[in-house]
Amino acid sequence: MNTKKSTLIKLLPYIFPVLLMGMVSSCKKDAAINTTNANQTSGKLQVRGTGKYDNGFFLINEGWYGHGTGTVNFYDFGTGLISDSLFTKENPGRNLNPASSTLEYGTIFNDRLYLVSKVGGPLVVADSHSLQEINRIAAKSTNDFRAFVGIDANNGLVSTNSGIYPVNLQTLALGTKLSGVTGQVGDMIKAGNYVFVLSQSNGVVVLNASNNTVVTSIAGMLCAFAKTPDGAVWAAGGTQLVRIDPATLAVQTIAVPFSIYGSWAAWHPGSITASTTENAVFIAQNATFSGGTQIYKYTAANSASFTTPFITLPTGRELYGAGVAYDPAHNQVIVNTVHSGFTTNYSFNDLCFYNASTGSLINDIAYTGYYFPSIAVFH
Repeated sequence: MNTKKSTLIKLLPYIFPVLLMGMVSSCKKDAAINTTNANQTSGKLQVRGTGKYDNGFFLINEGWYGHGTGTVNFYDFGTGLISDSLFTKENPGRNLNPASSTLEYGTIFNDRLYLVSKVGGPLVVADSHSLQEINRIAAKSTNDFRAFVGIDANNGLVSTNSGIYPVNLQTLALGTKLSGVTGQVGDMIKAGNYVFVLSQSNGVVVLNASNNTVVTSIAGMLCAFAKTPDGAVWAAGGTQLVRIDPATLAVQTIAVPFSIYGSWAAWHPGSITASTTENAVFIAQNATFSGGTQIYKYTAANSASFTTPFITLPTGRELYGAGVAYDPAHNQVIVNTVHSGFTTNYSFNDLCFYNASTGSLINDIAYTGYYFPSIAVFH
């Protein structure tokens, strides 16, 4: 199914009621989002780096489908505030159009922020410290990007709705589509001498990082990727969580007592992340698209990892997009939620901070607007 059509079907129950309301004031783009936060002070954390966007993390938003393109927000550890629509503010005259596209993915590689759009949108490279645009693959009706992974200073890969393309990082020119991987491809990660990619038709496909040839695959995987401090790469699907050794490619399977879904019909990055201080994986129990309300923490040392959720969202909220991320600077699990119930409920967002060791809520920042958050990106 075409991803944009499936997304439209998904959104129909609440697009039309909202249209009747007109453009509500919460959609306005302000320099700093007006947040309602009873614990704002606890959100102010240590300063890191000296660049304009070093002391915090980016929030990559899909945008309100059909009403405008996605946006780049930034949470500042020092002020505890979220700033809005920063890419367009830092780059006057430039945008992420067309409005019919969806900004779905972002990652930082070699101090550059890669912003990746679906369905006709551009792939934009910006300085991760200033957000100044460096280069782009222009928007085009035949574009249908998913994710990006850097291989070395000169080479990367871009996944799409139809296979994977090598990309020259100096010129941003796409090469010839890889012959070994077909169909829709989403998340990708490099570990050791391999690149791990998530394929709709073949699960996890392992590529030789030197020549992009297929080495092996792991069927049935739907959600990926996370990498723990021991170097292991993690993916999941069905009722299995798998640990992949990036040196030997040996696979360890852990049973999960619930179904783990992917997001191929209306793709977003996987709802899985890992700690950088312990060999722990955080994974959401999502519905078919997103909509999960519980996050589990798996460690090999805890045999009861999947007995009780590590995090349960407050009543009336649900995950959107990837929904879960890990803040390596402060050992926190970052959770993006919207209010449940479609219609105007999706204009109510919460950015939540949980202690990654205990699961306790540290901070909860409420803000309004039809952002549809996809993924958090950290330096």
